[in-house]
Amino acid sequence: MSFRVLPAGLSAGFPRLSRLLPLGLAIAAALPGTALAANADAGDELDEVVVTATRTAVTTDAALAPVEVIDRDEILRAQATSLADLLRGRAGINLSNQGGDGKLTTMFVRGSESDHVLVLIDGVRVGSATSGLVSFQDLPVALIDRIEIVRGPRSSLYGSEAIGGVIQIFTRRDRGEATFRFNAGAGSHGRREGGIGIGGGSERGWFGLDAGFKQTNGINACRGAGFPIFAGCFVDDQPDRDGYRQHAFSLRGGVNLGESVTLQGHALRVSGENEYDGSFVDNSDIVQQVVGAQLKWQAGERVAVQLAAGSNKDESENFLGSTPSGAFATRRDSASVQSDITLAERQVLTVGLDWLRDRVDSDTVYDDTRRGNRALFAQYQGGFGAQDVQLALRRDDNDQFGGKTTGSVAWGLGFAEHWRITASYGTAFKAPTFNELYFPFFGNPALRPESSKTVDLGLAWRGERSRIAFNAFETRVDDLIAYDGSIFLPNNIEKTRLRGAELQLETVVFGWSVNGAASWLDPENRVRGANEGNDLPRRARETARIDVDRAFGDFSLGLTGVAEGKRYDNLANTRRIDGFATLDLRAEYRFARHWTVQARVANLFDERYETTSFYNQPGRTWSLMLRFQPAD
Repeated sequence: MSFRVLPAGLSAGFPRLSRLLPLGLAIAAALPGTALAANADAGDELDEVVVTATRTAVTTDAALAPVEVIDRDEILRAQATSLADLLRGRAGINLSNQGGDGKLTTMFVRGSESDHVLVLIDGVRVGSATSGLVSFQDLPVALIDRIEIVRGPRSSLYGSEAIGGVIQIFTRRDRGEATFRFNAGAGSHGRREGGIGIGGGSERGWFGLDAGFKQTNGINACRGAGFPIFAGCFVDDQPDRDGYRQHAFSLRGGVNLGESVTLQGHALRVSGENEYDGSFVDNSDIVQQVVGAQLKWQAGERVAVQLAAGSNKDESENFLGSTPSGAFATRRDSASVQSDITLAERQVLTVGLDWLRDRVDSDTVYDDTRRGNRALFAQYQGGFGAQDVQLALRRDDNDQFGGKTTGSVAWGLGFAEHWRITASYGTAFKAPTFNELYFPFFGNPALRPESSKTVDLGLAWRGERSRIAFNAFETRVDDLIAYDGSIFLPNNIEKTRLRGAELQLETVVFGWSVNGAASWLDPENRVRGANEGNDLPRRARETARIDVDRAFGDFSLGLTGVAEGKRYDNLANTRRIDGFATLDLRAEYRFARHWTVQARVANLFDERYETTSFYNQPGRTWSLMLRFQPAD
């Protein structure tokens, strides 16, 4: 397996910063015997508890899959203005955006397709059943408590979509005395935002309520191509600002019903108005809604049972000016029962049932508007001295394509006190979307699921306040769905090979907190023909990110640097998107006990770049935020 050297791959497009990011990562990665060790006894443990990788609570140290956690402190410290802003440049992640805030944002995890990542919000599966996409641009970062990112296949636990990985978003959970919170901000391009909330809890129960809004005048989303007409954005010339408005509401609560039973529920609703450039549609009203509940019962010393149910609505009403131009609404209802049985110390068996139903409501008359899926899964996690193993198997029964079996096996070995090696193999699949199956005069109900096989090798070192992790992987995806000119319908005709490596770093160097990531990717199209051997579109081969922060009493400083190499925007690799690098600076000052002011300059050097051809990205921007936060 071979990989390009990161500086050489990036420097041609942006000489000012591309050398600094890999250099910073390389210097920090070379320090485990010196600066890292010097800080290893300074105090804080890095280990956190995660649930997404195994559907059970395990520490990041015990997880046999590559896991990254973004907690509430990091979210606040980063001052990210959107979920895409928070995730860009992280290990294994490529993002593509069509013109700034609120505009279509797609994610490629480890080079897999944009609909090959499963997204959960508080355990509820989300995404459009028609397009297969998750509206990342509409998920409010202000209401997020933490994010768990698991890279690699997880269909053996979750079923469809988990080819590239799983991302679970947790909304806020409050503890302690009930407190009020408030924030208000402003920024470039007429940006205004604000939020209020209250929450608290005790040993008996907890609650939280938050509401927020965000509005921006936006930028001119599409630069157009001039010739040919309608190139790129399906519009010739609309040099206006494309604004975005969002309102968000979140309600959560839980109660302990005795010593062994816990009941909790949550609801998130986001509504918005979006403007963009287009000749057929130029504005939309959107709704994203997630509701769910969980009942947890500790049935005995060795048995825990969990019942969960949830629903996700994804709605869009489209207009050209004020003229209706199509409405699409999908609903995904889900339920599960899961039992975790402790067989012995470090020996856990998990068994469960999942149920899912997708429904479509649209003024486009689909050939079919509902589909059900039922699944049985089992997982074994065992520890034997310095070794850990994980085995998982799942069988899905789907109304459209029938049965599908997926499985995974993972192994880990700790050695030399601070080191650990891991290896895993897993299969995964993605069910066809309703657009591919049932769109009038286009759908093909005979489509099979897209399927994959992945091998992953990892090596990690950790101290008390330092961690380095390296993973290399290869994924082969078969039966990818694409338009087949021989039958004039979509068909299972494509295949890809994805190879890559990821490096992650957490440490403290001379009082500065350093978090870094670098990724190398070879996303090869394996379909026979003129495009065989080409890169898959919109995936940068090299990406890197570094976050550096330090507090000086009530004052803190930080920076984020992101660099991405070139990519292509078509299968023929004739439309190139140049690489770029950006640098963000931020500062924070706590001027009273509960009051904080934050300031940020993003894209300090005003880099002009695109992540999708013909679609502009904001240049240099600024933002200010005032926060009243008694308990955080």
